[in-house]
Amino acid sequence: MFRSFLNRLRQPGSDQREQGFTLIELLVVMVIIAILLTIVSPRYFNSVDRAKETVLKQNLGILRDAIDKYYADTGKYPVGLQQLVEDRYIRAIPVDPVTEEDVWVEIPPPDPEMEGVFDIHTTSDRQALDGTFYEKW
Repeated sequence: MFRSFLNRLRQPGSDQREQGFTLIELLVVMVIIAILLTIVSPRYFNSVDRAKETVLKQNLGILRDAIDKYYADTGKYPVGLQQLVEDRYIRAIPVDPVTEEDVWVEIPPPDPEMEGVFDIHTTSDRQALDGTFYEKW
């Protein structure tokens, strides 16, 4: 009996409809996919922003550590970040992950008689996920 049913489905010209998906079934699947994407996409973009903030903190820490080591070795601050590269305190000036450029704000020493780079900040004026501004880090 089951075989006869299958044979009728396979016979050309039978009044049974062809196998396939209806438009309603396809629309239901597309709606389910859209709902899943609306749940996942904010988490994805939030994790990308968190990763950029982590990289920014890491880059600031590395550059500040290199400036401190340069000062401890030479007794003066580097003229610019490029001097840290030339004197092999860092391999290259890291890229700011927020602005995606290797440009940093160089802060001079608080003592007006000293020259060089005392501290660095990002050039971005955007706000971090915790509410602080990147330029204040």
